[in-house]
Amino acid sequence: MQIDFSNEDTLVRLLVSGDRAAFEHVFRKHNASLIRICAGICKNRATAEEVVQDAWVAVLKNIGGFQGRSSLAGWIYTIVLNKARTRAKRDGRSVSFDDGGDDNSLAAAFDGRGRWKDQPDLWEEVTPERIVAGRSVMAHVSAAIEALPSGQRAVIELRAQQGLDAAEVCSILDISEANMRVLLHRARLAVRAALDGLL
Repeated sequence: MQIDFSNEDTLVRLLVSGDRAAFEHVFRKHNASLIRICAGICKNRATAEEVVQDAWVAVLKNIGGFQGRSSLAGWIYTIVLNKARTRAKRDGRSVSFDDGGDDNSLAAAFDGRGRWKDQPDLWEEVTPERIVAGRSVMAHVSAAIEALPSGQRAVIELRAQQGLDAAEVCSILDISEANMRVLLHRARLAVRAALDGLL
C-alpha cells in the first residue's frame, strides 16, 4: 500500500514513529539541496556532506520536539544552516547571506510580478539536437546554481526549488525580505545568463 506523504502532519507522525519509508521520502526530497546550500557555506563538498549527515542525525533525534511553527522543510533547513554556520565559524570562515539591500538594476529583467520581461531564447528554442549536442539543459542549470555565491544559491534552492514561502526563507537565512528578493533576482539573472551563453 502506497502511503501519501503530502500531508505534513501525517509525515511528521510517521517520522516520530520511526517509519523508514517516511524518512527515505524526506531524505530523497531534501538531501541534495541541503548539501548544495551547505557547500556554499563550508566551501568544501566533503565537509558539507559531513555537516548534512550530522544534521540528519539531529533531525531524527529531535523530530519528537517538532512543534509545527514552521514547515518541516523549514525546520530541517534551519538545523542544517545552523550546523553549517557553526562549522564555518569553527573553521575560521565568516558567512553572511545579507546582500546589502535593494538593487534597482534588477528591475530591467523582470516585470512588476517578478516574471521575465523577455523570455530567455534558449527556453523557447530547445531542440532534441541541441540537447543531444551538449549536456542537458538541467545539467547547465545545476552547474549555474552550483556556481552562485552562497547567499544566492541558498535563496534559489529554498525559494524556487523547495518552494518555501518568502517569510520562511527570510527566517531560515536571517535576512530581510528585500535582501531575499535581491538575492533571488540576482540568482535568476545569473542562471539566465548561463543559459543564454549556450546559444
